[in-house]
Amino acid sequence: MAKETTLGRAALDFSSPREIDVFVDTLSRFEKGEIDGDAWRAFRLIAGTYGQRQEGDASMLRVKIPQGIVDAGQLEVLADVAERYSRGFLHVTTRQNAQFHFVKLAQVGDAMRLLAEAGLTTREACGNAVRNVTTSPSAGVAVDEVFDPTPYANALTRHFLRHPLSASLPRKFKVAFSGGGEDHAYALVNDLAFTARLGPRGERGFRVTVGGGTALMCKSGTELFGFLPAGDILGVADAVLRVFHANGDREHRKKNRMKFLIKKMGWDAWLGAVHGALELVRAEGAPSLPFATEAPPEEVAPTARAPEPRLRDLDPLLSNDRPRGPGFVPRHLPSVGDPHGDRFRRTNVRAQRQAGFSAVTAVVPLGDLTSGRLRALAALSRAYADGTVRTTTGQNVLLRWVPTDRVAALHAALVYIGLGDSDPESLADVAACPGAESCKLAVTQSRGLADSLNAHFRHERSALDRAKGLTIRSSACPNGCGLHHVAGIGFQGGLRKVDGRAVPQYHLSVGGSAGGSEARFGRLIARIPARRAALAVERLIALYEHRRMEGETVTAYLQREDAAELTKAVADLEKLDASTARPEDFIDLGEDSAFRPETTEGECAS
Repeated sequence: MAKETTLGRAALDFSSPREIDVFVDTLSRFEKGEIDGDAWRAFRLIAGTYGQRQEGDASMLRVKIPQGIVDAGQLEVLADVAERYSRGFLHVTTRQNAQFHFVKLAQVGDAMRLLAEAGLTTREACGNAVRNVTTSPSAGVAVDEVFDPTPYANALTRHFLRHPLSASLPRKFKVAFSGGGEDHAYALVNDLAFTARLGPRGERGFRVTVGGGTALMCKSGTELFGFLPAGDILGVADAVLRVFHANGDREHRKKNRMKFLIKKMGWDAWLGAVHGALELVRAEGAPSLPFATEAPPEEVAPTARAPEPRLRDLDPLLSNDRPRGPGFVPRHLPSVGDPHGDRFRRTNVRAQRQAGFSAVTAVVPLGDLTSGRLRALAALSRAYADGTVRTTTGQNVLLRWVPTDRVAALHAALVYIGLGDSDPESLADVAACPGAESCKLAVTQSRGLADSLNAHFRHERSALDRAKGLTIRSSACPNGCGLHHVAGIGFQGGLRKVDGRAVPQYHLSVGGSAGGSEARFGRLIARIPARRAALAVERLIALYEHRRMEGETVTAYLQREDAAELTKAVADLEKLDASTARPEDFIDLGEDSAFRPETTEGECAS
């Protein structure tokens, strides 16, 4: 019998049209005053809808993209939603989801119906639920992975989607899978994570870690199992979730993630509760994987592709591309300093473990994809890849199964549509949360900082080579949705007062990383006015070049170096008073008026 493959429409269908009827009905009841604001907020969050900081009915709609996998037809539907109901573009998040901002609440139901027709759901993308289960975008094709974790992640996704406990947790619950090689899923800072391992007889299993996270208490996940047979993952996940559901503090939710519960209960007591719950799960009949544990669905090369488009064939897809504000509007810039694509092939192209094929990263500035670019990507995925793309935690897009001899043609097409730049997840490709553009908790325009750094280093490619492997991430508040805590250089938005006026600034941390057996969190070394961020990065690179050891990476150096030395390198940039401040220092990056930070109660802990 031929092995089942992971390709196919059914594998990417997570929708339930009936629950959209419930959403529309519940919205009507709220508008009629039949349910109060708290009940409505809890309901719409589980349905994937956040309120924005703007007054009125502006909403953010988050689409759950399990394992970051989107097929070409779904890309086209996402384009339709962006065009009809949002700003003409979507935003790729650091958890591989898609977000639409400034959606009118009255139109959310219509947008959901359109998404559901393509198998896409917003269910449990927000709120106190099991959130999107993430996986490395290179899972299944990575040269260094132990085995492909994607089928197991998909099985866990389906097990918990609409699970009786999933939508009624004390707080959000994040899960990630890693293939056991280089980790692009930030597994160790998730509430529950599975890293592929092989047992003594070559059987499949996972190292299981729990209680990882960033924000108020940075914590690397603690090992629960050094090796858990793959067939037991659903039962163990069920047990962990039961303990969290039963024991989480529902009154003080800002400090109630799994890591806080473990700390409160103590490891031994928490572990005993999990083993007790696991015994109960097994007594009830532990859930099993929907495939043979050692023979999961396999990803195989596509057997057919669409004809390769001529570049001018892409013009109709782009002709109606009219992204609009408010906020940052995507600018698709031509590639810089790489006329023959040599740099692109070096930084964006990786050989797959399957001979003759490559995985190719399309750089998406600020994670924003316009409707026209979404449609063009759909066409390119059909012609050059396997008819799908994978979103990345760096807010880019990966096309896989590209015949290596067609990489140059794909690159030319990506350049043509403005997504062919080199150096993904570098100084010139900074990932950022949505920030003060839409988030209620945001202090600063984290996207403005990212845009500024991208523009600065995009034309300074020599700095990228000197700081090879260095990542920068930007968040607008301590919650760290931009994952700045585990970046080589992380920026966290804040403010200071100078002569009674507010100045946007960033807490500068260095040396974070989430790979290996334990996550490392950046050390705070300075608080830098926003307009001086690029100069601070340049100073740290220069210090690295002066003091590094033989073969030492910049991130390793930033982890090793004495914090006082790092602070000294940027100390003068911290200083700002009425006599040295310039008019632009009082304006946030990406803004044109005075900085007036306004934060309200967020919905992350609702």
